[in-house]
Amino acid sequence: METRNPSNFITYSRNDSIGNRRPPLESANRKLIRPSLTEFKEQQQAVQQQQAPPQRKPQKRPVPPEQTNAENFYYVKQMQSRTPMVVVLNDGEELHGVIEWYDRGCIKVNRPAGPNLLIYKANIKYLYKESDKNGEPA
Repeated sequence: METRNPSNFITYSRNDSIGNRRPPLESANRKLIRPSLTEFKEQQQAVQQQQAPPQRKPQKRPVPPEQTNAENFYYVKQMQSRTPMVVVLNDGEELHGVIEWYDRGCIKVNRPAGPNLLIYKANIKYLYKESDKNGEPA
């Protein structure tokens, strides 16, 4: 049940959970106060600027990796298939054999005619498959 007061208030009669009557609650006309959207955005930007590290110019391209592992892949492939290889040294000498193992600084060549050799990679000019002629693909 609602009653009107002359002072621009609306009163409602209320009952509590047991059913007893309580004194009427008065409500007033209130103006809703909201912050403007621009103020909110400015506050958010200020917070983000305080929390964010200083921005640098983005790099156009990432730096390429120091090692591509292509050399390692090639050695493993030739070792697994036991491909006869020709190793040409810096002085022009050619060694024929199969690559048995490798590490960062040298390779081990298993030769059919002669002892196995441990060759420093720094002394290798280039190497190719024995089936190729003069290092050129057939």
